[in-house]
Amino acid sequence: MSIKHQFRRSFASIAAAAAASDFPSLSSSTRTYYLNYPCLLSACKHLCHLLQIHAQIIVSGFNHHPSTTHLINLYSFFHKCDLARSVFDSTPDPPRILWNSMIRAYTRSKQHNEALEMYFCMVEKGLEPDKYTFTFVLKACTGSLKLQQGILIHEEIARRGLECDPFIGTGLVDMYSKMGDLKSARVVFDKIPERDVVAWNAMIAGLSQSEDPCEAVDFFRSMQLAGVEPSSVSLLNLFPGICKLSNIELCRSIHGYVFRRDFGSAVSNGLIDLYSKCGDVDVARKVFDQMAGRDDVSWGTMMAGYAHNGCFVEVIELFDNMKLGNMKINKVSAVSGFLAASELRDLEKGREIHDCAVQQMIDSDVLVATPLMVMYAKCGKTEKAKQLFWGLQGKDLVAWSAIIAALVQTGYPEEAFSLFREMQNKNLKPNGVTLKSILPACAELSLLKLGKSIHCFTIKDDMDSDLPTRTALVSMYAKCGFFTAALTIFSRMSSRDIVTWNALINGYTQIGDPYNAIEMFYKLRLSAVNPDSGTMVGVVPACALLNDLDQGTCIHGLIVKLGFESDCHVKNTLIDMYAKCGSFPSAEFLFNKTNFTKDEVSWNIIIAAYMQHGHSKEAISAFHQMRLENFHPNSVTFVSVLPAAAYLAALREGMAFHACIIRMGFLSNTLVGNSLIDMYAKCGQLDYSEKFFNEMGHKDTVSWNAMLSGYAVHGHVDRAIGLFSLMQESQVQTDSVSFVSVLSACRHAGLVEEGRRIFHSMSDKYHIRPDLEHYACMVDLLGRAGLFDETLDFIKGMPLEPDAGLWGALLGSCRMHSNVKLAEVALDRLVKLEPRNPAHFVVLSSIYAQSGRWADAGKARSKMNDLGLKKTPGCSWVELKNKVHAFRAGDKSHPQLESMHSLWNTLLEKMEKMGYVPDRSCVLQNVEEEDKEVFLYSHSERLAITFALLNTQPESTIQIVKNLRVCADCHTTTKFISKITSRRIIVRDVTRFHHFEDGICSCNDYW
Repeated sequence: MSIKHQFRRSFASIAAAAAASDFPSLSSSTRTYYLNYPCLLSACKHLCHLLQIHAQIIVSGFNHHPSTTHLINLYSFFHKCDLARSVFDSTPDPPRILWNSMIRAYTRSKQHNEALEMYFCMVEKGLEPDKYTFTFVLKACTGSLKLQQGILIHEEIARRGLECDPFIGTGLVDMYSKMGDLKSARVVFDKIPERDVVAWNAMIAGLSQSEDPCEAVDFFRSMQLAGVEPSSVSLLNLFPGICKLSNIELCRSIHGYVFRRDFGSAVSNGLIDLYSKCGDVDVARKVFDQMAGRDDVSWGTMMAGYAHNGCFVEVIELFDNMKLGNMKINKVSAVSGFLAASELRDLEKGREIHDCAVQQMIDSDVLVATPLMVMYAKCGKTEKAKQLFWGLQGKDLVAWSAIIAALVQTGYPEEAFSLFREMQNKNLKPNGVTLKSILPACAELSLLKLGKSIHCFTIKDDMDSDLPTRTALVSMYAKCGFFTAALTIFSRMSSRDIVTWNALINGYTQIGDPYNAIEMFYKLRLSAVNPDSGTMVGVVPACALLNDLDQGTCIHGLIVKLGFESDCHVKNTLIDMYAKCGSFPSAEFLFNKTNFTKDEVSWNIIIAAYMQHGHSKEAISAFHQMRLENFHPNSVTFVSVLPAAAYLAALREGMAFHACIIRMGFLSNTLVGNSLIDMYAKCGQLDYSEKFFNEMGHKDTVSWNAMLSGYAVHGHVDRAIGLFSLMQESQVQTDSVSFVSVLSACRHAGLVEEGRRIFHSMSDKYHIRPDLEHYACMVDLLGRAGLFDETLDFIKGMPLEPDAGLWGALLGSCRMHSNVKLAEVALDRLVKLEPRNPAHFVVLSSIYAQSGRWADAGKARSKMNDLGLKKTPGCSWVELKNKVHAFRAGDKSHPQLESMHSLWNTLLEKMEKMGYVPDRSCVLQNVEEEDKEVFLYSHSERLAITFALLNTQPESTIQIVKNLRVCADCHTTTKFISKITSRRIIVRDVTRFHHFEDGICSCNDYW
């Protein structure tokens, strides 16, 4: 075997390096008395001095083996193996001691393969290894994890009778232990006649990493019974085994043992780590606080302990305390700090820790740089994360896997795939961690075919047998809806942990199959595996999908019993479940509990819950409270709160949200953009909706539908149909919602032929099956046009059973044409479908009143009262100076009521001169004609309009929102007021917008 002269440097270069150093040359007396070289070498503390002495030795021609050995060992100490090798190669026929020194030098520098190569070359040259040779070469086998070569060397050791040597025996025990062959380690250990503490420590270290770490504890006891006093290394080797056992009582016993002896700060740091990993971070903190001489390792260990237990706020607090105490951060504290900042989404703190890492010059270390780029990715700075990644030298598989996982977790699965492909292009073979990182992206993008390919790859490379990989595959198949494969893998698993069960439960819930989710949950309860908080996060939403409050309440009881109620994610799912199951007070109670540590998701859920239950003002208040408590809104927050501004037509509030969205960088988010289009349209600012829609960089089908809906609700049928045509020309996929919007536009404008054509094209051209909402639009369209015979034929020919929405549309059409007979038929069906809805009785009563059938109108209202139903009171509101002012019909409590009445009387006088005649049929009560006029004059929208006229500039636009349909008389009145005041008045009722200007309404009196 030939020796490879790697990194060989000539002695000329050594001399040049010595000459270039800043240190003075050796004195002439030193050069003369070269016999002093060994003493000078022994005292050498700096590389530059070593280079000078070596240069003088070369110049003087001094050749002495002990000095050569000194040189090799010193260069090894300074991690200059290339220079050590130069010295070795320059020595003719190097003796065994030089070979040993060179093997030791390579081993010390972790160049284990080179050390083994030196050993085999030494044997090939006929030199006999001694016990020192074997001691060093066994370390090289251990470091390179080359068990087969270690076994060969063991055989050579046994042949020479050196197996019982304490040093060699300990080396063998250490090698076998670290490679997991504990049986061989124990055999060698038992052969050592006089076992010292180092041999025991090697055995304890191996057993601590084994499948049964209890043996390490037993060995620790046996060690003391054998009369060997444990050292600090004994304890540090034992701690990982106790961590695996998670036995807090054992922690306390060991702590007591340590407390009675003085083991120094290293063991105290180990105790901090031990308690943290066993889940008692409070005791770990007490150990930390009681330490006399805390160093950077102590701080880093405590920060890592907090991070391990999810106490990320405490990690940041410790970092701040370190800075105040002028402590330098090390790699462990930096990694923990980045993890905490990423989990808290605290970009500012993450940047501060980054600056400290740069100052300590540890930011380029791959161990630190990996969590650093993950932090930037999770804080929304993906470009910065990718910049750091591509600039990182020596990227390993951990770094690739980490950035891929971070991109998937932060909602960028496409970019994760791009990096995965780039990784393969660089001929880097993905490992199990990489595949577990990319599989969720397959699920996110529903790329089942790619997921199957990765599954095949894991089988081919024998990576599919470990539990985490199989669990990731189950999760991927479940989220893709391919439960046949998911259940096949699940059933073939010899052992399943709770993560595997959770993957199936969550998978069923996420695809909207709550029955199987709950069935799987009960199967879990019958198994030997205990549920965790992740299980509850999967099964509670299944109760919400079923709208099963009783089931959800039972599971809530189990959550309390198992101690998961304090978990933030579990509490969030409970709040969401109670809100969706109609028990909003329970949701609000859980949210407002003082011991509830909220996160952004908690606020998003309660804002959405307020909206779901019609509490728009409270939703907006919750948003502001969220910001006051220093929580950062995310895209979901804005998607949840923008509909509140839309419902209230609170334009100023909506524009404030828009400004906040711009500042926080969410403007490019498509979901947020869609919500902005909808909000501006519902706030009466259709031009803003159009502008934002046209400027959107990435539009999806929802974006087009939102704009279509905006045109429809404002009565711009031409624009709606034009946009619908453009949508098809742009090859944007139309869906059922698109057709609902364009059919709504047709019904608002009375375009019967166009509506028919579009409706029939759904199935004929686009192969979309019409649902009940589309049929309701057509019934409304035909009914408004007075085509009642065609409407009834249309209903009879439906392949679906008509629902309340469809019969309600027919009832509304009957009111428009005072068709009492058909209205009675519609109401009969509605009472069966929605017996508790008072609106239907009100509409029929209105139709009777319009026809002068006051007795029947009274009976309809009496029937409603007998059922305990109450008419929804009319309410209108107007936003002025960032405040919403609401008015109810007949409201007499407003402080400006007298001024409002005075203005109304003035307007009424002018209207009557212009020909206004009150439409008393809009009053449902059978009272005197004069009293009917009083009822009309106190309708809520008139109060809101007079208030707005009193409190706004003369030429400004007035915008009113009403919770019910505008009555015919109020519609007429508003046209007159717009003419008299030369004001533009926008009224949004429950069905559409009315734009009044110069006595004309945009609906052309067709609504």
